[in-house]
Amino acid sequence: MTLPLHIAKKIQEMLTIEAGVPASAMHHSIVQKMLEDGILQKKQQGKTKALLFIPMRDNLQAYLHNKFGISDLQQYIEKQTGGALTRADAIALSGNSKLQRIRTFYGFLATCYHPVPGTLYEKPFIVEPAEGTYTFIHEWQHFKPHPSITIVGIENPENFRYIHQQEYLFSNIQPLFVSRYPQNNDLVKWLQLIPNPYLHFGDLDFEGIKIYLHEYKRHLGDKANFFLPSNTEALLGKYGNRTLYDKQYKGQKSVLTNTEQSIEILTRLLHQYKKVLEQEIFITRSEISHSDPEIDTLPLPPFSI
Repeated sequence: MTLPLHIAKKIQEMLTIEAGVPASAMHHSIVQKMLEDGILQKKQQGKTKALLFIPMRDNLQAYLHNKFGISDLQQYIEKQTGGALTRADAIALSGNSKLQRIRTFYGFLATCYHPVPGTLYEKPFIVEPAEGTYTFIHEWQHFKPHPSITIVGIENPENFRYIHQQEYLFSNIQPLFVSRYPQNNDLVKWLQLIPNPYLHFGDLDFEGIKIYLHEYKRHLGDKANFFLPSNTEALLGKYGNRTLYDKQYKGQKSVLTNTEQSIEILTRLLHQYKKVLEQEIFITRSEISHSDPEIDTLPLPPFSI
């Protein structure tokens, strides 16, 4: 059982001012139980107003410790209010590691198909996950990839998993691939800290454009670019999804106004074919060859590095 923060504050108020607190400010089943157990008492003042007060402080302290594991009420309140509560703090204060929703893992997943040099805490560090594994960058504030590296954000988990099968798309850069999942602000904050360019590789549809513009471009400015593979038009014509185009276009018209050339080209193609293309199609398979001469036909603007 957890003592709610607002109830804890009211109890602390009673201890501080040595006076009663309006009962109307303490509606809770835990308060009712404390009344039944005699830890709190109610004093009626008029027909509609009643005050709650603490008859014996020693009994309250023992009760809080036995029922909620709280040995210091003031620290319990300060830790919860301060927002810096760790699981160790929670156990120390209340014996309950689930006292507050606590985020233990910070950071993001990274992978590559060639070793990526960098530093971690100013010491040499190479990202080189073994096959079947990823590197989880937890202390992201202290990780700096070499300036020659382009950070490539991967929107969908399957593409991140099979990045080796998409190496043909990135032959002109030295990439470090980072995953949009798990979704949190750590990745964007890290991208803001480092000078490396960011290339966003996601679904080639209206929702993918929206994700890029709202989650990345508005935070990263000119160092972010939307990746439009050179085989987009051929794949869009062969494998594009018309139903998804119709569904998305109705609700995403607002994302069509922008100044980035790759998105302008993509938008034109989406309307031309009235189809959209999901990112997973770029994972090479026997029936989709990136060496097919008809696929490399789309003239695209170079992105800045």
